[in-house]
Amino acid sequence: MDILTEKSRAVKVLVTGANGLLGQKLVDQLRADPEIHVIGTGKGQSRLPNAWKGSYEWREMDVTDKQQVLEVFAEIKPDAVIHTAAMTQVDDCEKEKDQSRIANIDAVSNLIEACRTNDVHLVHLSTDFIFDGEEGPYTEEAAPNPINYYGQTKLEAENRILESGIRWAIVRTVLVYGIANDMSRSNIILWVKKSLEEGRNIKVVNDQWRTPTLAEDLAEGCVLIVKKGATGIFNISGKDFLTPFEMAIQTANYFGLDKSLITEVDSTLFTQPAKRPPKTGFIIEKAKNELGYSPKSFTEGIGILSKQIKLADS
Repeated sequence: MDILTEKSRAVKVLVTGANGLLGQKLVDQLRADPEIHVIGTGKGQSRLPNAWKGSYEWREMDVTDKQQVLEVFAEIKPDAVIHTAAMTQVDDCEKEKDQSRIANIDAVSNLIEACRTNDVHLVHLSTDFIFDGEEGPYTEEAAPNPINYYGQTKLEAENRILESGIRWAIVRTVLVYGIANDMSRSNIILWVKKSLEEGRNIKVVNDQWRTPTLAEDLAEGCVLIVKKGATGIFNISGKDFLTPFEMAIQTANYFGLDKSLITEVDSTLFTQPAKRPPKTGFIIEKAKNELGYSPKSFTEGIGILSKQIKLADS
């Protein structure tokens, strides 16, 4: 049942990791809906734009602190929680496994208990890195087989949710890109644009495939799940199946930059602590059919970032 028609009062949606890229996009979209009361949470103070003040509520909440999570949920009594907070730097997870486990698995257990106690719909963000990348792009029914520790933690979190008995939806996504309010996080578009504008030669891999996901699209998919009260696993990603080299070429083309500075290489040139799956990406027909999800093309995503860059610079 559609959650907005089920309840007469404003629907309370709590967002974890609300200072992050996806968290910011979620708060922005949710606060625009008069039927939703959005509660942003994070470890410290809000870093959301000053212009948004008064349109959302903020609570300090560390998802790894079980007691704090239980107290905030008991006070707020949300209808749904969108869990974006995680340790997502793949190499850091490989090097700091204890910290990764706490952030990506124990935190989910804390939220499961809070959701069970307060009858809350949990919408959990997961990743294409639960797959080995041998047979992508993947449907929701594909068998996971992670090849790095980050993927292992995210799969374990999924399994705990599957066994929890609560109302849940798992959102798997791929290579999220966008611009946060404080411009603190780079992405392939910003990196390519800056490098080429400075006349630097760059090497970009041509033997990995992804379906890169605009942060605004991912947020929209999560919001659709909350509004529809949808449950189950959903692939929410972009629709274009591209290599990083192809992404770089599209970026250069869009901004009219010198493509001759881009050299395509294979991933064996780079040494990284964590292995990367070669070919992931998602088939998103389920999200299109059941949610009405409709993502932008990668070129359209570049255009959206271009406008945001101009606004930030003005």
